[in-house]
Amino acid sequence: MIMKLSALSLVPVRQGQTHKQAIETMLREARLADELGFERYWIAEHHNIKAYASTATQILVGQILHHTDRIKAGAGGVMLPNHAPLLVAEQYGTLATLYPNRVEIGVGRARGADPMTARALRRQATNHEQDVADLQGYFGAEQPHGVNAIPAMNTQVPLYVLGSSTTSAYFAAERGLPYVFASHFMPMEQQQAIAIYRQNFKPSKHCSKPYVIICWNIAVAETDEEAHYNNSTLIQLFLNEQRGINIPIQPPVAQIDYYSASEERSIAMQTAGIFIGSKQTVAKQYTKFRQEFAGVDEIMCTGYIWDEDKMHQSYRLFKEIVDEYELING
Repeated sequence: MIMKLSALSLVPVRQGQTHKQAIETMLREARLADELGFERYWIAEHHNIKAYASTATQILVGQILHHTDRIKAGAGGVMLPNHAPLLVAEQYGTLATLYPNRVEIGVGRARGADPMTARALRRQATNHEQDVADLQGYFGAEQPHGVNAIPAMNTQVPLYVLGSSTTSAYFAAERGLPYVFASHFMPMEQQQAIAIYRQNFKPSKHCSKPYVIICWNIAVAETDEEAHYNNSTLIQLFLNEQRGINIPIQPPVAQIDYYSASEERSIAMQTAGIFIGSKQTVAKQYTKFRQEFAGVDEIMCTGYIWDEDKMHQSYRLFKEIVDEYELING
């Protein structure tokens, strides 16, 4: 099986950047992913977090589609508790009308926000299964005596189930939808969730067989030392989130100052889903990954490298690693 590659962005806002600059940086990365032949480029929905400018995902997805040539674009995901399915269908149906066969949606059951922000979004508690069913219906055939999402009708925008636990695996399998696991920040149950999904999958008109995407952080550099130095930006981000510090992305540091051994262990668990090191080191990690994750169809890359050129280099080097593996083992 040839491994597909894709990318996820939370539109990181580096310390000192304006939001406009952060979005422009993201668009340059999307163009790189398009150039490298990546399958898709997604934006993750988050609210009231100064490190990310990924609140209005549908607008950003529209910009990605406008600035690229062939890559698929979507939200990874649309957090359905925040949105009425009708509005989601109208927005993404409009994009699918403008850019046929390039728009897709990853659906999540979390809010991507703290409780106070969640209340400000003004959505009452909803039924996730019903929301997903409604969304699928709006992208389907016209309902002569019902509510239609115009111009979403008959666009058949593909849906993917997002998750970071076994609960989402059961849901994706039951609905017969592709499954995306968030190992980039919650890798603890990844193997179990993938196994549950594949074992319980029920074919549907949307997906005839299991399809697994796993999202991993990528930090590839000229040397192991440089890669770990670059990745200290990600570790600081996770630490700040755990400590309740709401600030933009920080530059790399030579040494991480942990408050306690338990904090260090927590970060080690959270950052386990990563390819990190020199090209030679990551090639070995990737070979091991292919042996341990035989049921994965696609890797969705993400990362938080401060220097934009080095972030691009990380993606290029990882693409080379995957291509070279496939040439030898494909």
